[in-house]
Amino acid sequence: MAFQGHWTRISEPVGGRLSYKPPMYDINAPDLYIPFMAFGTFIILAGFTLGFMGKFTPEAINLQFTRGLIGWGLQIVFLKGLLYSMGGGEVPLLDLVAYSGYLFAGLSLAIVARLLWAYSYYVMMPWMSLCMGIFLVRTMKRVIFTEMRGSERHSTRQHYFLLFMAIVQFPLFFWLGSIGA
Repeated sequence: MAFQGHWTRISEPVGGRLSYKPPMYDINAPDLYIPFMAFGTFIILAGFTLGFMGKFTPEAINLQFTRGLIGWGLQIVFLKGLLYSMGGGEVPLLDLVAYSGYLFAGLSLAIVARLLWAYSYYVMMPWMSLCMGIFLVRTMKRVIFTEMRGSERHSTRQHYFLLFMAIVQFPLFFWLGSIGA
């Protein structure tokens, strides 16, 4: 399933436009199950981390929840802005919410690594940031380039925007992952 070979979405003509099929009919369609579950796992693991550090309070877990929502929202606004500036067409908002919410899966893995061995956190955070950056670049590149005309495809400006999108994942991950700091 993870190495299925193609990542393209299935589209269908609706009202003279191409529209993507819903997740029920397209295995590559983003859904919100993984992002929401990963966000909940992130909050629970943040609570465990705060407890092990002796800093657990309801206010501290509320701060992590709020920080997570702000980070998720910033990621959505950032992706929407980049897509708009690159002329990437109209990507459904819930698709962007799903794509940007996948960062909590990587954060959860990094926090589990931190709970098991504190120093592994410093290996896992850059690795997960890199993985999220690659995922977003591959996904957004496909979204952008399938909707553009031939002369606009593969411009240098778009490649720089995609690179910037990948680089932004590093500070976002480290900001969200700084639990109890």
